[in-house]
Amino acid sequence: MSEALVTDTSASNSKRRSAKKTSKSSGPGFFARIAIFLRQVIGEMKKVVTPTRKELINMTAVVLVFVVIVMAIVTVLDLGFGKAVLWVFGGNVGGEQ
Repeated sequence: MSEALVTDTSASNSKRRSAKKTSKSSGPGFFARIAIFLRQVIGEMKKVVTPTRKELINMTAVVLVFVVIVMAIVTVLDLGFGKAVLWVFGGNVGGEQ
């Protein structure tokens, strides 16, 4: 009984492999896929809306403020962790030995 199961499984696997090979070759060719990709890129580029000057200034200001806030947070964390490491490992700040 187990031999029939193995035979059925191997037969179904070979059918799947042959089906994959035939479906791959029936698709569009290499240059056709490139042409489809370029058409899709052009279609997406037509959907792009250029922001007005006011919107651009507003978005730039938001990004700059966000970057400054993140820089401040990272600076505070860096200084805090640095002090904590020196406290834990007892580093000599004055350079005395």
